[in-house]
Formats: sequence, C-alpha cells, structure tokens
Amino acid sequence: MVLKVFFPSCCSSADSGILIGRWISEQSSAVILAVVHFPFIPVQVKQYLGEVQRVTKVSVSVLGSWSNSKQEKEESLSEFLEDLGTIFCHEPWIQISKEGDSKFWSCSTLQKHSKNPQEEEIILVYYDQRKVMLSHLHPPLDTAGQRAEDASKLSAIFDTVARSQVLFMTDRYDEGPIKLTHWQSDGVEASIIVELLKQASVPACMLLTFLLSLVSGICRSRVLKFWPLSFLWSKLSTCEQLGHRLQHLQVISSNKKAQNQNQLMRKANICVSLLIDMALGILLMSWLYRRNRIGHLADTLIPVADHVAEELQDLLQWLMGAPAGLKMNRALDQVLGRFFLYHIHLWISYIHLLSPFIEMILWYVGLSACLGLTVALCVLSDIIALLTFHIYCFYVYGARLYCLKIYGLSSLWRLFRGKKWNVLRQRVDSCSYDLDQLFIGTLLFTILLFLLPTTALYYLVFTLLRLLVVVVQGLIHLLVDLIDSLPLYSLILRLCRSYRLAAGVKFRVLEQQDGKPLRLLMQINPLSYRGVIQTYRLPTYSCYPRDSWASLCKKLFLGELIYPWKHKGDKQN
Repeated sequence: MVLKVFFPSCCSSADSGILIGRWISEQSSAVILAVVHFPFIPVQVKQYLGEVQRVTKVSVSVLGSWSNSKQEKEESLSEFLEDLGTIFCHEPWIQISKEGDSKFWSCSTLQKHSKNPQEEEIILVYYDQRKVMLSHLHPPLDTAGQRAEDASKLSAIFDTVARSQVLFMTDRYDEGPIKLTHWQSDGVEASIIVELLKQASVPACMLLTFLLSLVSGICRSRVLKFWPLSFLWSKLSTCEQLGHRLQHLQVISSNKKAQNQNQLMRKANICVSLLIDMALGILLMSWLYRRNRIGHLADTLIPVADHVAEELQDLLQWLMGAPAGLKMNRALDQVLGRFFLYHIHLWISYIHLLSPFIEMILWYVGLSACLGLTVALCVLSDIIALLTFHIYCFYVYGARLYCLKIYGLSSLWRLFRGKKWNVLRQRVDSCSYDLDQLFIGTLLFTILLFLLPTTALYYLVFTLLRLLVVVVQGLIHLLVDLIDSLPLYSLILRLCRSYRLAAGVKFRVLEQQDGKPLRLLMQINPLSYRGVIQTYRLPTYSCYPRDSWASLCKKLFLGELIYPWKHKGDKQN
C-alpha cells in the first residue's frame, strides 16, 4: 500500500511539533496544512481544531508529529512524539523528521490499534501552499476515463487547502496558546489599498444599484413598447449594445455574493472589460474633439456621399445601356433604371437638406464614446446603415422582383408537369389542368422567363453592393463582440499569475534513496491561453445572423433578404 503525504514546503524549516491536516482515506493521502509548535496543551489543540472544522467544514485533525533537530534526535523526544499518537488517536500516525542539514528525511507510520500492521511505502510530496490555495483547478476538457479520475483526486487536494483559509489567518505574532507555521505565519498578506477599496465599494455599489434600477424601470416602461420606439430599440445596434452593457452593470453591482470561482471570475472579467472599454472610448472622444476633427469629418462626409451617389448614377446609366454586351429587355430596363435614378435624386436632396446640421449631429454623437468604445462602434455601424439606406432600398426592390419571378417560374413549371403545391400538407401533389389554364400558364412562363435576365442583373448588382455594406458592418460588430466577450481579467491573470488558473499538476523527483521515502515536488501546470478564452469567454448578443455558406448561397439564389440585424424571426445562435 502506498501512502502519499502532501507536505507544505513552507514548513520545512519549522520547529518541532505536531502535524495537522486532513486524512483522505479513499486516496490513502494525508494533506498537511500546518505545524503546531511545542509547548501546547492537547485539550486546547482539540478545541481549536473543532472550531476550525466547524467553520471550514473540513475534517481537520492531528495526523502525526514533526521533528526538526539540527543535532541528533534525542531519545526522550522520540518517545514523547510516539506518546502523542496515543493522545490524539489517529491511524496511521505519521512521523516525519529532519535531521541536521541532510537532504533525506525519515518518514514512518505507526499503527498501534491495528491487529495486522502492514509496511507502507511512503511518498513525500512537497507543494507550495500559497499557490495551491490561491489557484483554481480546472478539469480537463476531455473528462473521460483516467483523466477525469485523476482530476477528481487532485481537486480534493486543492479543495482541502482552499477551504482551510481560516486556519491560515493566524500568524506567529498572535497572542494565543497555539503557535502555527504555515505560508502566512510570518504575517497575513493584506493591502491597505485593497481594504480601502472594499470599504468604498459598498456605498458605490448601492448608489450604482439605485441608478441602474431607475434606468431599468424606464427601459421596461410602456412608453418604449409603442411602435416607433420599440422599432428603433430592436433595429439599432446601439440600443442593443446599451442594453447589453446595462445587464453587465447589473451583474457587477449585485449584492449577491458569488457562489463559486466561475461566477467570481465572470464578475471580474465584466468589470475589467467595462473599464477598458470606457477608457478606450474616452481616448477616442478626446482624439475626436481635439483640433476640430469633428468639423473636418463633417466637411468630408457630404462630398463623399455626393461621390457615392454619382457613382451609383453612372452604374445605373451603364445598366440601362448594354452592360457587358448583354441585350436586355429595353422597356423593363428603362423603367427600373429611371425608378432607381429617381430614388438617388431623392437621396441627394435629403443629404443636402441635412448638410447644415451634420456637424452638430456628429458633435453630439461623438459624446456617446464616453459610454465605451463598443457603443461608439455601434453608433458608427448605425450611421453607415443610415447613409447607405438607399442601397438597402435598391437591394430590397431588386430582391423582391427577382424572388417574385423565381417563385412564379417554379409554380408554372409544376403546372407543366401536372403538379401543384399543397399548402395544407406542405407537399407537391398531382393535379389535372384544362387547356385554358395550360395556355395562360405557357404565356406567363414565357413572359417571366424572358424578363428574368434583366431583373437578375439588377438584383446581382445591388446584392453585391449590399454585401459590401454588410461586410463592413460585420467587421465592426466582430470587433464589438471581441471586446465584449474577451475575458481580459483572466488573460491578465494568466500572464502575471499563471498558477491562479491551474489546468493540472506535474511531479518532479527531488531525491530517491533506498530506505528513504521518495520525495516529489508538485508543480502547477497553468491553463493555456486558448483554454482561458474557452472557459471564461463572456456571452454576447448576436447582432448579425451567422448563417452557413450553403444557407447564404441558398438565400441569394432564391432572392431572400439579408438583414443587417437579427429580427424576431431569426433563431438565436
């Protein structure tokens, strides 16, 4: 039988005493948590361990004795250490001794109450108590078979040290009957700044909670559910991002304590993401309002809009002729071309009507950057959507005409084959048609077939323009999703204190000699950066429908609309 003793490296130079910790019988492992020094009263030690066990819910007990003598171990001390096993009554009683400056320690077990004592092979494992207590062990992604069993064994060790935090709150300067040695025995780690921030966070969270409840009440009011406001709230990505950030603020300002490490890390990631987002937004706002960049941007916006309108007019004139040598239906080509030219004329008039107010609008819109860089990017996406609204209208007109002809041709093609679409059963059934129906169907099929190339060409051109706008807006929203979902606090923690995010452990052999226990050093393997992102990635709202390429090609062929936002009919991915 192999007995594993996990010994904290900070206690290797401690004075002689008794070992307190937890015995894990399922693994035949002893997790040493601290050393109690001589002199002590056994009754006081038992009372102290009972209080610790009541608070931490960890079965802490006296596991054995520890002897650290620079001279040769006296025989009286050896007998006294053996007698302690009778007082505290733990099976097996572990005896660890360090003699002088020797690298090899002696470790043995006593089983006084066992009828058939067995010789046990002992493995002495050193661990860094501070790193193990502050780290959070993440189970492997492939939790199957032996790896899952090993992870559960390791988690018992990590959980024992983490839950015994109350035991580490006493140092050697405390005036008490019991003196302990552990990783904080020289002084409890604390920071005045952190303590002041904890005290100041309570009224700040109360104020923030009140303001957020007020804002949430306004957002849930019936005024915003009426048609114009509800339509804008559901279509503008700026409103979606503001609602998303409002949920983040509610999570941060919640008075409810985090139940586990994942919830605590989620709050920390959201807090850091908000702070960095607002810092980048303030930097962007300071850059915009410096050297009158808003005025230069407004002066550039109108000529760019005029240039885009002129290019569209030239494109329509080209389509109304013989584009790429193709012979189009002259009448339909002229009707569609003049229809779209009239819309461009209306758009130019609309832009010039707003030109005196463009600078003032941009000045007030630039203030939204103080709410964060993501809000400013969403505002930019909405501005692009408004400035290219005429392209969207052209795309909708072309898609509707093309879709109408495609569905008309498919329906008439079923008529030729003696089929029809059964709406109730959602299938194609056989049907008999008379001569008049076949004649009218042939005429309509011929008309739609010869008009299809003209409509398809307009649909193709405007779809490409629409896809260009969608790609630009999609890149902006990808950047917004990256800022919203990236677990920045976890990545910073992985970079600075990688042991806080543990993926597992590795053991390094220190010394091995016949007749002496095998000495191993337990080292923490940090979680990879990819694992950090997969584990702590924050949820985001999906502003764009994430269709597959096959689904996108099917929509383009059938003339279905590609929306720049996620409407109620789309499924959330």
